[in-house]
Amino acid sequence: MNRVALYCRAGFEKECAAEISEKAARWKIYGVARIKENSGYVLFHCAQHEEADRLIREVPFSELIFARQMLLAGELLRGLPPEDRVSPIVSMLAGRLKGAGSLRVEVPDTNENKELLRFCRKLTVPLRISMRKQAVLAAYERTDQPVVHVFFIAPGCCYVGYSYPGNNSPFYMGIPRLKFPADGPSRSTLKLEEAFHVFIPADEWEQRLASGMHAVDLGACPGGWTYQLVKRSMMVHAVDSGAMAQSLLDTGQVIHHRTDGFKFKPERNNIYWLVCDMAEQPSRVTQLMTEWLLKGWCREVIFNLKLPMKKRYEAVSKNLLMMSEQLSAHHVTAQIQAKQLYHDREEVTIHVRRIGSATNFVTRGVNGTRQFHAMLCNKTL
Repeated sequence: MNRVALYCRAGFEKECAAEISEKAARWKIYGVARIKENSGYVLFHCAQHEEADRLIREVPFSELIFARQMLLAGELLRGLPPEDRVSPIVSMLAGRLKGAGSLRVEVPDTNENKELLRFCRKLTVPLRISMRKQAVLAAYERTDQPVVHVFFIAPGCCYVGYSYPGNNSPFYMGIPRLKFPADGPSRSTLKLEEAFHVFIPADEWEQRLASGMHAVDLGACPGGWTYQLVKRSMMVHAVDSGAMAQSLLDTGQVIHHRTDGFKFKPERNNIYWLVCDMAEQPSRVTQLMTEWLLKGWCREVIFNLKLPMKKRYEAVSKNLLMMSEQLSAHHVTAQIQAKQLYHDREEVTIHVRRIGSATNFVTRGVNGTRQFHAMLCNKTL
């Protein structure tokens, strides 16, 4: 089994392929990424036998921007017989995997696969029963053991494999299942809610998303992101020349500043969160976020970068590098993460946590960005 499957947003297969090729090479794992446009997944074929297992163990999933899930995948099973689809699937893992923690039967996230997804849900129970009988799965679910993935790309055709807990997405199909709130001002509210789930460990929510915190939302209108902050009982400065949802203003937790987000300067010195979803040039937004962090105006930042039509991975990498170099030059220690979330479209969400000042700047995921940018510029950093 020398193949790795990665789920991604349909239409972003090239970006996902470029990213896994670059990240794998950093770990001296070489291979070829194969894609089918608008398929919603990428297959990375490793040159050396068994390197796929090392890739899914050692290449940090948290550093991957465009991948929703990463798993080792066996050979494609074709033409599964309608009378018994379970046995061939279980046979693929019998003897190779024992006592796995859970099972996910999944499909690429495309409109064409909605009917196939319903079939996968029906197949899950008999598959789970058979895998437990064959000891492929443990007798009960365990979060400390590998996850079995059965990945259907068409009726009767699937890849069977596994991923490792702690280096995969904990969500089915790599997608957090969130419900749009009935009183939400806009669907963009789900972007920030998903970002909290992806970037902030659940056991740190009470500390880092605490009631009474002060936050700033740049480009807030009509209030989708402000809604998430208010829901967590934060006091919010909503900055936008447009109108805010009256329901948010009525809470008494929101102060509306009718001004340009690039001109706004906070009067308080205890702002914890800065969030921003402005439709501006990526470099301009990144520079603004960097300035807030350098000046110590906030502790954590979540913002979106609207991507160009071409060279989207390169554009994200360039902006992450620009931010990391400026913070490093001013001896600011920070953690940087980036992800194309399910509720994003032609954009990527960035999270930065400012830890303090230090002589060495350490970021999560930025070292890879530096090396990728160096490759583009044909120079060594």
